[in-house]
This record gives sequence, C-alpha cells and structure tokens, in this order.
Amino acid sequence: MSRWTVLGCGVAGLCVATLLAERGEEVTVIGDDSRQPASWFAGGMLAPWCESESAPQEVISLGQHAAGWWHQRVSSVAHQGTLVVAPPRDSQELNRFARMTEQHQWVDPGDIEPLLAGRFARGLFFAEEAHLDPRLALTEMREKLLQRGVRFDAQQPSGRVIDCRGMHAKADLPRLRAVRGEMVILHSDEVQFSRPIRLLHPRFPCYLVPRRNGHFMLGATMVESDDASAISARAMMELLSAAYAIHPALAEARVVESGSGLRPAYPANLPEIHYQNDTYYLNGMYRHGFLLAPMMAEQLMQRLFGEQSYEHSA
Repeated sequence: MSRWTVLGCGVAGLCVATLLAERGEEVTVIGDDSRQPASWFAGGMLAPWCESESAPQEVISLGQHAAGWWHQRVSSVAHQGTLVVAPPRDSQELNRFARMTEQHQWVDPGDIEPLLAGRFARGLFFAEEAHLDPRLALTEMREKLLQRGVRFDAQQPSGRVIDCRGMHAKADLPRLRAVRGEMVILHSDEVQFSRPIRLLHPRFPCYLVPRRNGHFMLGATMVESDDASAISARAMMELLSAAYAIHPALAEARVVESGSGLRPAYPANLPEIHYQNDTYYLNGMYRHGFLLAPMMAEQLMQRLFGEQSYEHSA
C-alpha cells in the first residue's frame, strides 16, 4: 500500500481518490473549502452522443462508459435519455445536429415529455444517455471516501502526489486555458421534466436539466475567458429567454441561484495525463468533467499500477 495525496476536490480529484481508495491505498485529499470547484456548477449530463456534435471522437469512446461507472458509485444517476428540440425557425439546426450525431431517433417531443405536446413538431431522442445531480454526486462521493478512511485536510502534500486542481494548476500547466461557464438554478411547481432537454439555437443553445423537488439547472454558455466573476446580465437574459422558449410556464419560475465556473481546457479540448516534477497531473476536462473524469481516472490507475495499457495521455 502506498500513500497518496490528491490535490483538488472537484470531480476529477474525487474520481481519482475513489479509485485509489477502492484499491486499498492510503489517500489524503487537499482542497480549498472556501470556494466551490467548477464541477459544482456543472449540468451533470452523461451524454456522449449529444456531445459528439462538436466534440472529438474520444469523447464518445471514453464517455459512453460514464453512466455505468457513476451508477456503481452514486445514487443520483437517472437513465432517461436526452431530448433535443429546436423552434420551427431553427429547424435546420435540428437537421444539422442529427447529421453530426449518432444513436438517436426522430420523435414527437410530446410523446417523450407530455408538457411539450404541440410546442415542437419534432425532436431527437438519445435514449441511451443519462444524467446525474453533480452536487449530490460530489457530496456522496466525499462521504463515501470519509467512510473509507480518506482524510480531507489542508496539510502539506505527502507521499505520491496527483494534481487535479483544474485552473488552479495553471502555473504548472501553461497550456491550460479557462473556458467560463454560466448557469442558473430555477424552481417551478408548474413544470415537470424527466430528462435533460437541449434547445438548439444558432447563437445561444442551452440545456435544461431536471433536479430534485422542482428544481432545474439551466446552462450552456461557453466564453473564452478567465473571468470568474458572477454571471453576466447578457448570459442571464439569453438563458432565461431560452427557458421560456422550452415552455412559457418557466417564465414564472423562481431564480434561486446563479453562478459561474472556469473550466480547464487544453488546446484540443481533451483531458490529458502528465507527469512532471514528481507529480502526476490529470486536467483539461473542458465541459466534460462528469462524462470523462471516470475513464481518465481509470487510465491514470492503469498507468500507476501497470494494470494494462493506457491512452490519451502524455
């Protein structure tokens, strides 16, 4: 048994700590409890086929295993698929999305989500996809790690070190860049959806992800910026306008939270594993943290313990 220190309490760090603990290793996790990681503001969509519309093939090959990995470890995974719709004026966006993706079928959106009956003429249903609540997942993973004897503290690193700090590792990983993401949490007693709904739009596509007790996460902004300040008025207006387009009753929803996070990304928008200065680095999840962190953590384990060959690392 070896002693490990994992730097970072976001999704990558907790996935790595979980796999180390499952192997019986001694693990300490060091994070900054004064601020939430970027993954706290994530949508939690385990949607590799939808993401393939703009992402490299590696996102599908790695991401399609994410739902099963999470299902074995947390309780908030919902296997309800993803529904993609577009307003009539943007029907060509739906056609383009269909050409760029796989594993979908054309549907009447009202057959999948009754509240959408008559609102959209057609949609794409990705039945194999899933979603989870990131905050519940992160909290549950941390609790299970504590039960396994993993320590969470702010001491200096000891033993072998794995750095999963996202943008906070920028000084050591100069190729990283920040991609700002903004989100809103809504609450409505009038609207009920069972799965993520993606609304296509040429300028500001968005997704609406159901959570517990009438809450929804509304997001999708991607801004090439290292500004970690509060959500902008423009982003707020565009997101709320998109929510109204999904269903007018959301105009009466209550905005219970807004926030922003800086996603770490490498030039190819794919995560990488590096070893330098006696430290392993797992970083660059871009907008695919919950989708890709499990398999990237598995690849890191393969590298550390020589279990089999690994890919997508440097």
